[in-house]
Amino acid sequence: MIKDKNILITGGNRGIGLSLTKQLIELENNVTVLCRQSSEELSQTQATVITDIDVVDESSLDKAKHLLTNQTFDILINNAGVLLSENINDLNTEGFERIIKQFQVNSLGPLRVTGAFVNQLTANSKVIMITSRMGSVEDNTSGGRYGYRMSKAALNIAAKSLSIDLKDRNIAVGVFHPGWVQTDMTGYTGHIDPDTCASRLIQRMSDLNLDSSGSFLHSDGSDLPW
Repeated sequence: MIKDKNILITGGNRGIGLSLTKQLIELENNVTVLCRQSSEELSQTQATVITDIDVVDESSLDKAKHLLTNQTFDILINNAGVLLSENINDLNTEGFERIIKQFQVNSLGPLRVTGAFVNQLTANSKVIMITSRMGSVEDNTSGGRYGYRMSKAALNIAAKSLSIDLKDRNIAVGVFHPGWVQTDMTGYTGHIDPDTCASRLIQRMSDLNLDSSGSFLHSDGSDLPW
């Protein structure tokens, strides 16, 4: 199990990220949270919280990196994300603005964060991408959600490349679908609650090694199709 680690997580102020933060602290880890704004629940934890950080804004990531310049991390969790909706009738200016926003947050954001902190990762450290099975081409049987599906598919291929490029540094990359979780993002319509999801994800992080690096997994441990 994960214990006595220095962990950096984005979007830890609510939902899955908040549950991950709480449980990782309970496991006696040191957790640093990057988020746009904190929350009452997050402020009550023992996490180090750095606010006004937007994963799409390079200058705010520079700020975070400056504040953490002397810190090293064993695990980097790219959790921040956004879910918007477009269907075939939304392929217009407003629709494409939503699609671009999702690419910026869901695809480029995690890559920006990883690039910013990759040289502060320790040997045998781990990079975690919280993705979605909606980024699976084979699993897409319902269409729609163009921006979310495309942005998560892009995140998946970025994570796969990172798993190859970071192998020589002994850094493993996890590509994890949390499940359909009862959060604000899903309108609380999910199948599992954030605490259950966080517990599953922590187990996946614990199991992750160089041999399984780059594998696309459900939080329940099952393999997902690309």
